[in-house]
Amino acid sequence: MCDCRGDPWASHDCELIAKGTFVLLIVTLFAVGAVAGFIDAIAGGGGLLTLPALLLTGVPPQVALGTNKGQSVFGSGTALSQFWGSHLFDRRRALISIPVALIGAAVGVVLVSQIDPQILAPLVMVLLGAAAVVTLIQRPPARPLPRRDRGLLLAALVAGLIAAYDGFFGPGTGTFLILAYAYLWRDPLDCASANAKAVNFASNLASLAIFWVQDLIMWKLALPMALGQIIGGYCGAHTTIRGGKSVVRWF
Repeated sequence: MCDCRGDPWASHDCELIAKGTFVLLIVTLFAVGAVAGFIDAIAGGGGLLTLPALLLTGVPPQVALGTNKGQSVFGSGTALSQFWGSHLFDRRRALISIPVALIGAAVGVVLVSQIDPQILAPLVMVLLGAAAVVTLIQRPPARPLPRRDRGLLLAALVAGLIAAYDGFFGPGTGTFLILAYAYLWRDPLDCASANAKAVNFASNLASLAIFWVQDLIMWKLALPMALGQIIGGYCGAHTTIRGGKSVVRWF
């Protein structure tokens, strides 16, 4: 017997259990989280898998966006912890990017929270399609170029703008960061992937906090995906560290 009292999202769970699909759903979301965490740690774009998966469960779009942050922060945090001590990571750039990304993501979440769900649902679908197209058509530099020493102001600007997009929507953020670092700083792709995780984690963390306060995270769906994200993020980071820029380019 399913008791739906006292939980704003329990009726959703009851419907799933009544159909006998809840366990299968959890296993599927775990697998999606693991694959997305692995891909995201290497080349970004994991949100192009996780957000559609959450939308297909039938939750409202704002809950899907919030739950997506509830699980993705575990993958980006795991990947960042592995990259932080590696030779690929630029701590100086990270220390200015992280606080700006926290603010940018918070602004993005506040903005998306003001949109009517009736408008947000089609908007999310349009943004998913646009993010997928941009991710597919953009290509990193064909060959390594001399690295550029850019100022911290540009690092802050890139972090703030992309984090605001991440807070507002999210999918493709990691890929956009990698491309920005590869073109503007001319980071080798493995370094660009490592450096992207600082902004990615900070924006996920800020988004998570605000969505959580607004009660827009369904943890019953987020936590199984989070476990997959931890496994995928760990494996993806080590694949990048060992495989180098050729692995990032392939993904």
